[in-house]
Amino acid sequence: MLPLPRLHAIKWLTLLAAMAAFCTPLAYAASQPDADQKGPVFLNEPINRIDFSNSTGAEIECKASGNPMPEIIWIRSDGTAVGDVPGLRQISSDGKLVFPPFRAEDYRQEVHAQVYACLARNQFGTIISRDVHVRAVVPQSHTVNVMDEAVLRGNSAILKCHIPSFVADFISVASWVEDEEREIFTTNDGIGHFDSDGKYLVLPSGELHIREVGPEDGYKSYQCRTKHRLTGETRLSATKGRLVITEPLGSVPPKILDINDKFLLMQVKLGHSFSMQCPCQGFPVPIVRWYKFIEGTTRKQAVILNERVKQVSGTLIIKDAVVEDSGKYLCVVNNSVGGESVETVLTVTAPLSAKIDPPTQTVDFGRPAVFTCQYSGNPIKTISWIKDGKSIGHSDQVLRIESVKKEDKGMYQCFVRNDQESAEASAELKLGGRFDPPVIRQAFQEETMEPGPSVFLKCVAGGNPTPEISWELDGKKIANIDRYQVGQYVTVNGDVVSYLNITSVHANDGGLYKCIAKSKVGVAEHSAKLNVYGLPYIRQMEKKAIVAGETLIVTCPVAGYPIDSIVWERDNRALPINRKQKVFPNGTLIIENVERNSDQATYTCVAKNVEGYSARGSLEVQVMVPPRWILEPTDKAFAQGSDAKVECKADGFPKPQVTWKKAVGDSPGEYKDLKKNDNIRVEEGTLHIDNIQKTNEGYYLCEAINGIGSGLSAVIMISVQAPPEFTEKLRNQTARRGEPAVLQCEAKGEKPIGILWNMNNVRLDPKNDNRYTIREEILSTGVMSSLSIKRTERSDSALFTCLATNAFGSDDASINMIIQEVPEMPYALKVLDKSGRSVQLSWAQPYDGNSPLIRYIIEFKRSRASWDEVDRVMVPGHTTEAQVQKLSPATTYNIRIVAENAIGTSQSSEAVTIITAEEAPSGKPQNIKVEPVNQTTLRVTWKPPARSEWNGEILGYYVGYKLSNTNSSYVFETVNFLTEEGKEHSLELNNLRVYTQYSVVIQAFNKIGAGPLSDEEKQFTAEGTPSQPPSDTACTTLTSQTIRVSWVSPPLESANGVIKTYKVVYAPSDEWYDDTKRHYKKTASSDTVLHGLKKFTNYTMQVLATTAGGDGVRSAPIHCQTEPDVPEAPTDVKALVKGQAAILVSWRPPAQPNGIIQQYTVYSKVEGAEGEPKSQKIPHYQMSYEATELEKNKPYEFWVTASTNIGEGQPSKSIVAMPSDQVPAKIASFDDTFTATFKEDAKMPCLAVGAPQPEITWKIKGVEFTGNDRMRVLPDGSLLIKSVNRQDAGEYSCHAENSIAKDSITHKLIVLAPPQSPQVSLSATTTDSLTVKLKPHEGDTAPLHGYTLHYKPEFGEWETAEVSVDAQKYTIENLLCGSRYQVYATGFNNIGAGEASDILNTRTKGYKPKLPEKQRFIEVSSNSVSLHFKAWKDGGCPMSHFVVENKKRDQTEWNQISNNVKPDNNYVVLDLEPATWYNLRITAHNSAGFTVAEYDFATLTVTGGTVAPLDDGHGTGNLNTRIRLPAWMPEWLDLNFMVPLIATVIVVAVGILVVCVALSRRRADDLRGGQKDVYYDVVYNQTMGPGATLDKRRPDLRDELGYIAPPNRKLPPVPGSNYNTCDRIKRARGIRSNHSTWDPRRTNLYEELKTPPVPLHGNHYGPEDVQCHYRHPGMEDEICPYATFHLLGFREEMDPTKAMNFQTFPHQNGHAPGPGHAGTMGPPGHPGHVHSRSGSQSMPRANRYARKNSQGGQSSIYTPAPEYDDPANCAEEDQYRRYTRVNSQGGSLYSGPGPEYDDPANCAPEEDQYGSQYGGPYGTPYDHYGSRGSMGRRSVGSARNPGNGSPEPPPPPPRNHDMSNSSFNDSKESNEISEAECDRDHGPRGNYGAVKRSPLQKDQRTTEEMRKLIESRRPLNEAGPKQLQQQSGAGFTAYDTMAV
Repeated sequence: MLPLPRLHAIKWLTLLAAMAAFCTPLAYAASQPDADQKGPVFLNEPINRIDFSNSTGAEIECKASGNPMPEIIWIRSDGTAVGDVPGLRQISSDGKLVFPPFRAEDYRQEVHAQVYACLARNQFGTIISRDVHVRAVVPQSHTVNVMDEAVLRGNSAILKCHIPSFVADFISVASWVEDEEREIFTTNDGIGHFDSDGKYLVLPSGELHIREVGPEDGYKSYQCRTKHRLTGETRLSATKGRLVITEPLGSVPPKILDINDKFLLMQVKLGHSFSMQCPCQGFPVPIVRWYKFIEGTTRKQAVILNERVKQVSGTLIIKDAVVEDSGKYLCVVNNSVGGESVETVLTVTAPLSAKIDPPTQTVDFGRPAVFTCQYSGNPIKTISWIKDGKSIGHSDQVLRIESVKKEDKGMYQCFVRNDQESAEASAELKLGGRFDPPVIRQAFQEETMEPGPSVFLKCVAGGNPTPEISWELDGKKIANIDRYQVGQYVTVNGDVVSYLNITSVHANDGGLYKCIAKSKVGVAEHSAKLNVYGLPYIRQMEKKAIVAGETLIVTCPVAGYPIDSIVWERDNRALPINRKQKVFPNGTLIIENVERNSDQATYTCVAKNVEGYSARGSLEVQVMVPPRWILEPTDKAFAQGSDAKVECKADGFPKPQVTWKKAVGDSPGEYKDLKKNDNIRVEEGTLHIDNIQKTNEGYYLCEAINGIGSGLSAVIMISVQAPPEFTEKLRNQTARRGEPAVLQCEAKGEKPIGILWNMNNVRLDPKNDNRYTIREEILSTGVMSSLSIKRTERSDSALFTCLATNAFGSDDASINMIIQEVPEMPYALKVLDKSGRSVQLSWAQPYDGNSPLIRYIIEFKRSRASWDEVDRVMVPGHTTEAQVQKLSPATTYNIRIVAENAIGTSQSSEAVTIITAEEAPSGKPQNIKVEPVNQTTLRVTWKPPARSEWNGEILGYYVGYKLSNTNSSYVFETVNFLTEEGKEHSLELNNLRVYTQYSVVIQAFNKIGAGPLSDEEKQFTAEGTPSQPPSDTACTTLTSQTIRVSWVSPPLESANGVIKTYKVVYAPSDEWYDDTKRHYKKTASSDTVLHGLKKFTNYTMQVLATTAGGDGVRSAPIHCQTEPDVPEAPTDVKALVKGQAAILVSWRPPAQPNGIIQQYTVYSKVEGAEGEPKSQKIPHYQMSYEATELEKNKPYEFWVTASTNIGEGQPSKSIVAMPSDQVPAKIASFDDTFTATFKEDAKMPCLAVGAPQPEITWKIKGVEFTGNDRMRVLPDGSLLIKSVNRQDAGEYSCHAENSIAKDSITHKLIVLAPPQSPQVSLSATTTDSLTVKLKPHEGDTAPLHGYTLHYKPEFGEWETAEVSVDAQKYTIENLLCGSRYQVYATGFNNIGAGEASDILNTRTKGYKPKLPEKQRFIEVSSNSVSLHFKAWKDGGCPMSHFVVENKKRDQTEWNQISNNVKPDNNYVVLDLEPATWYNLRITAHNSAGFTVAEYDFATLTVTGGTVAPLDDGHGTGNLNTRIRLPAWMPEWLDLNFMVPLIATVIVVAVGILVVCVALSRRRADDLRGGQKDVYYDVVYNQTMGPGATLDKRRPDLRDELGYIAPPNRKLPPVPGSNYNTCDRIKRARGIRSNHSTWDPRRTNLYEELKTPPVPLHGNHYGPEDVQCHYRHPGMEDEICPYATFHLLGFREEMDPTKAMNFQTFPHQNGHAPGPGHAGTMGPPGHPGHVHSRSGSQSMPRANRYARKNSQGGQSSIYTPAPEYDDPANCAEEDQYRRYTRVNSQGGSLYSGPGPEYDDPANCAPEEDQYGSQYGGPYGTPYDHYGSRGSMGRRSVGSARNPGNGSPEPPPPPPRNHDMSNSSFNDSKESNEISEAECDRDHGPRGNYGAVKRSPLQKDQRTTEEMRKLIESRRPLNEAGPKQLQQQSGAGFTAYDTMAV
């Protein structure tokens, strides 16, 4: 029998083994997450809302899955579990929440109106469902009513079905019943529809919409029928509603019936239909427009109506709402008397849903985990996360756990919520990998030892993750210090070995040692004592802090051994001294339920041994006490204004800190810290509020916290008792006399409050006057007292005071009552100004009726309409001027005005009648169609605008076009109006781009101007061919017979159409240049595979794109080689007997080697024999094989194969031969064709056999061959030809013969040579290109691959260009203009380049610059000269620069002014001396060379006069016209002296003549019978004769019917400002200008012209005819020639002594022999003085006219040439108006060129732009200013000239016109003209152009240059330009070289 201890040991070992066997798989299972185990997931989650009737009850199902199966628990929203309530609520066994039917009296709100949730949990986590709002509905008595609705006649009415709010969620309107008979139903689609008569509509929200209410609708009654959605009960409304129809008394602005409807909030579910109402009424019936604000902005856009969105009257109905419908809507209601608006904020709610990604994730310890909550629905208010049913305080969409710990595993949920519903999603976080908690595998044991030796303590622990081991001695951590050393390492099996070394152990080292193994997944520890013999020793104990009520456990840290006893003492008393204390022999002290008063002390541990030695150690215990109330605060009430004090005191240890907070809002819950200020403070826990006010009232929180426990808190209410207070002490209130009024006073404060009323400080007693009634209403904040006056009287205008009193004080408020009346009618209505569409009115303000005037209502109508059909304009009441707009031009209107204040409207004023002016057309052309004609032409057709929008007679149309989708301006063309009624107009636009979309607009114009542009019509021109090839072409070899080709489409802008297909052109590279051998494949994709190709062949490929217009440009060739393959069989085999045992086998290579032949294999066997044949491998270069050791007279069979690196090919045909003694002559070689390259050697084989040896002979082309130096027969019979030439090509035959037989073969030799010289000829030339024709040499035999074109300028280097063989012509571009070139060509083929052609000597077009006319080039001032470089003709080659030099005439040295003047600019030479002759030398450069020109000119005098001209005998001032005096003449006759002297004499003579003229004109009668001698006029807006045109496209122009501004004496403005003139035209008899256009943009120009002259003495007007006694109808624009005039035109601040003078010139006969010199005032009769102007100019800018004499000379027509600014203009001289005279067939006809426009596209050379069709001696100098046809494109020089005097339409608007930069004639300050000018004339006016400013970018000037230029302009403007412009008849103009 085993001893008992042994039995016990065996028992424990067995138990441990069993536990180990049991625990091992459990531990493994726990550490390895099983894929089948998972947390709960909802299978059937309850919905958000459950509504049910008490009679039906409800069951709410909740199912979840998981492993193990989760438990289902129902909870409330606060998290508490739900239990059964008998008969009302129960939880079924399958987890359903059941609500049985119940009686109404058993309804319990906490059961039947509660928020529940379903909770599912298992061991892996917990999830909670979405909120479930349960609502049981108990039948309640209710009635549904329809109220009467007031509505103005003609408006729409909306009847509402009033459903009590407590049942409104369950009841909906099913239909409406009219007069108990007719039922009006809702529709299935929810959007509603009108009944059969279109009167009624049931809106989605249940209201009945009644359209256009009339008096008959007031007799009908309406009821609504409702349906309960839970019970199905239907019910008819208890009351019947009627429409109370009000007949409007006058106009009623739109009004909102209920002010609460001004701003509305709506919520609609997704997919539901709804309506938004705009409850406004007015008369006339207002127009309702709906707008929606663009989200995030204040901008709004009109709501687009469609099938889903409809508008019925003012109601907007939207079907199937989508989230995008959400937003802020604005309903705008307007009628003629006012407007109103209603804002509605719509929220479309979409069901919420959520999903967490990923739903499950397994993460290792320490690794991050991320969950993303993906949600949808609208609106989303909050996002929250919970873990295992508890909130984790995270509200972002993404939940990130940076380092996963063990406690992080479980179920995570994200909740999304709004005010209506919630949604949730769940996900599970699992821990990945194997995780084992730490285990102590080996540990130290208790040990007793003597002091001295070292101690080694060891602990071995394992686990996953690997744990860390730490050491403690008596609960205190051991660190590496002094004698203690701790170390550890990890073994190969993952265990951690830790050791503690104690060097030279002492007695004090004894104690309880502990090793602790710790990891993320757990802790394991082991402890044992180390006993060291020695005296007792107690280590120092640290202070111990413990919370009151807890248990204190402490062990005495004793060392030394043996220890007999350990006791604890307190105050020298041994413990325990009470029942709470326990002392154990091992030194452990336990004190339960620690208290501060009794247990906080110093405890002493005493250890003794048997010898009586002892040691003592002290422990200080500190007891921490949580706070407790000493004085808990309670609710307090204080009088307003008093000092409040609330105490809050608490005790505890440490001493708690007391703080106060105030609740946010009116209810407790959320608190914020009190802000310290002057009247609120906290002192020692007491809250002080000095001078407490109502704002201090609310809930307050007192907290006491000392860090122990959760602290204390108390919430109290502080009330403030206030005296009565009126928020508004004084206000004004108005009432209309005779109407009731109500005065209200609201007093706030502590109730009860008494209120008394005073009237003018006298107590008001309603008993004394029954008109007064006082009522009081108790409010939550105080009392409202109302004083009602039944019928107001004038005496009620008084001060009413209400006095309020309560127990805490009193207050008063006053109301100033004002009785008001309607205003009187306005008077003194006047018309200040008017135009075609507006009129400016003024009136006097009437009496306002004791109420401020709100507005004036201006009523206007057409004269034939009645006052019932008026339009209205609202004007603010503070103004007495207004403009009525939107009138129709040329229409008679009656206008009156009404005043309105808050009371009502006055009577109408007296009506005034006005007639509006004509205007430009207001309508757009109609039925515009644009269709392509071809690739570059579009045809535009259209019809006129509606007749009512013509605003006059349409004269024509401007058709504008431009490239679509660009910012470029339109190019306009003009089309005359077709008079045929309804006929379609058309125009073809030519020279357009291929397949390009153009935008076309059209505007009609009449004599006033052009109308609005039509909407853009876009159209493409017809498709062309692609101009660029496909790019990125690439090829890839796939197999030996397939290649893949890929490419990228050409750029879209180069497609010139829609690319339909692509073509791949391919051929073997050696056949590429033979077009007949090319193959084509079409495809629509961007790659294709070419099949059926030759094997091992290099292919060349090109790709091109194809459109409907044809094939495009081919891409550059690419090359790919097909893969090699096995070769074909050798094409032929011969077996020739060579002897009795030998046979020679020869063969020809395969026709298709399909690769590089590596070897041949010759097979042989005895004919008919079985078995494998013999084979012999032959090198690839050997074509024969001699089979030896054969048996005689036995037939042998031979065949041959060829091999590449791919493998062996097909065998050749078999051939049989038999060895023999007799060997006939045979040739082993085969007939063949050889191709030799020019100049290389050629060898043709002839291998022969035979015995005897055969004789070899050759024949060349049938002729016996004899050897020579170049040809010889080689020993093997081959023929060698050295350095092959073209003549060697042909047939070569080889003959072999012996005595037995003979044989022959024939070879063909082809010689490939470079091409011979091609033929080159010139085809065409331009200024920068040469086009040559190329033709190959007729003798070329080899295919030509292309040409190389060589060319060079006369003094340049050779350049080359490659030309394809297909190109018959080639254009060499980018050449120098006007330069000589040498050109030759060479051909090339695959052999190389051939011979060069003859050199072609030619030149490009263009010449050196051509000299301009001096008159057009030079413009002289007194101290400067302006050079207009655009007058130079470039000779066809663009100018590069100019060199400008000058000198005085008597000097010899030239001064260089500039050597790089750009050709596009004008140039001013400054700092010249007045009245001085100069020489000017200009050197003009272009690529063709340079031209030098010298000019003589004289600067003007200081006063603007001219000096005598240099007489060269012609008087024309031509080049190099310096006058040299003969040697015999004295020096004092120098012209510099004589010319001024003669000029002075002439001026005096002219002055005398002018006096005579003036006197004679006084006595002359004018055409109209007037007596004035001279008629002056300045045009503003002139009404002209038939066909005349006035440019009215500027909006600031007014018609002659406009308001006449009172004249004043202000002078006209200085240059740069606007100007104005009299706009009343005084009509008179006589011939009007037939076609006149005034350009308002030309500012600062005044001309005064005399009466139209009619000649009395024929057509000769010489200088002597100074009396001006001629009559010339139509010459309204002319003034007397040879006269001096004084011109007003400068502001007051300028020197009045410097008024401008100007002189006119002698009038020239229309048949003058030639152009004359009109630049100086020389003696009469001098040729240079012939006047070549049709009119005279008084300023430096004027119109250009073309004069053309036509049969008779009695009629004259002036047509100005309006021009428009364009920065892109390229002809400076074309920018300004001039006159041009062209003589033809006697008589005189003045016809001006039409509009000219600057267009860089039309900068042709001058000689190409203008013809000389005008004839006469003036044709050449004036041809630049001529015109083309009547319909020309708007470009430079495309002026229109009908030529027959017919009316011509005005020009179109400038293409780059910026209205913001235009000059408007709208100034009232500085734009008036003088009274003298306004009153001067009664006759017709002339036409005046305005100054045209040059673009600033062209002529930038420095400040100094500007100053000098302005100084030079002043004398220039006074006199000089007039004369200068007449030189050679060209009419010099003072060009703007800068904008002044």
